[in-house]
Amino acid sequence: MSSQSTLSKCLFLLIAAFAIFFQIVAGLPTLEQRDVYVPPVLYPHKGTVWYKGQRHNVTWDNSDPPKSISNGAMIILRKGETETPLILAKDFDLRAGRTEITVPWVLEGDDYSVVLFGDSGNWSEDFTIKE
Repeated sequence: MSSQSTLSKCLFLLIAAFAIFFQIVAGLPTLEQRDVYVPPVLYPHKGTVWYKGQRHNVTWDNSDPPKSISNGAMIILRKGETETPLILAKDFDLRAGRTEITVPWVLEGDDYSVVLFGDSGNWSEDFTIKE
C-alpha cells in the first residue's frame, strides 16, 4: 500500500470521526443561560399584621424578570434570624408576582418575615403574626 493511499485513508477516517462527533454534539440539548433573579418582596412589609388561619397574597416585584428563570419557587416562613422549616407555598411561577398562602398556626411574634426562593433567596421586612 502506498503512503499516499494510507494518508488518504487516515484523512478520511479523521474527517469521518469529526463528522460523527459534531452530529452527536448537535443532538445534545442546549444548556440555557439562567440569570439570578432576586425580586424584592412587597407584601408583607413592616407594619403588616397577619392572624393565624387567614389567607394572604405574598407579593413581589415582577416588573423586570430575566428571560429565563427557574421554576420550583418556594416561600418559607422566617422567625427572627433563623428560617423556620415551614413551607408556605411551593412550585409556583415567579413571573406571577404573587401567590396566596394561609397563615400557619405559629407562636405570636413581631419578628416574622417570608423568604422567597427561586433562583436566589430574598426576604420581606419583619411583620407580626397574632392569634
